[in-house]
Amino acid sequence: MKKAQANFLFLCLSSIFIASLVSCNLIFQKFFQIDIWVPFVGIYTFQQSVGLLPYPITFIVTDIISELYGKQKANQVVTAGLLASLFMLLIVTVSDKIPSAPFGVGSEVFSQVFGLSSAAVFASMMAYLFAQYIDVRLFHFWKRLTNGKHLWLRNNASTVFSQLVDTSVVLFLLCYFSVIEWNMFFQLLLNGFLFKVLFAALDTPIIYIILYYARNYFNLKFGEELR
Repeated sequence: MKKAQANFLFLCLSSIFIASLVSCNLIFQKFFQIDIWVPFVGIYTFQQSVGLLPYPITFIVTDIISELYGKQKANQVVTAGLLASLFMLLIVTVSDKIPSAPFGVGSEVFSQVFGLSSAAVFASMMAYLFAQYIDVRLFHFWKRLTNGKHLWLRNNASTVFSQLVDTSVVLFLLCYFSVIEWNMFFQLLLNGFLFKVLFAALDTPIIYIILYYARNYFNLKFGEELR
């Protein structure tokens, strides 16, 4: 088996996972709004944090790693992502507290852009832990139940439920710590969950294509994992 290539692929997938996760926590404070025409409903105003945009990629990556490398490797990547996020938080916090020079970007502007609310980061980390570990466990639960068949089922079933957990937990904690108002809870929950469900459905063909070429390249038999 091509051990070096398998290790490099795992490294690349892990890098994409960590980069997506860290970027979520850096950009989540900005919200966007898009008016969407919905049949029989009319114009629907979709509002959500831009941190939502890269986050579903993390679930694609963990599903691919789970399928190719197994549950243990997927859990290792989830743990590495948590450590990377905590390290990022430490660096940003220290940088924010250091007095600024007379030139360059001032402390006030830096704090507005990179100043992370401790409550918001805590909410994000808790939601991340719950959702990612649930996603990995459910993925392998459905894999065992279907004897390795029906990838589309375990991909969507695990992702949809874990995304619901993630969205619910992070919004509950953000509202609890008064980062956002409670009257925004259900609208943001609906918007975030629908976006993630749609993304999960659209990413299924992508996962099939990636796994098809990876299995052919590494000559993997049905149900076989890279070691």
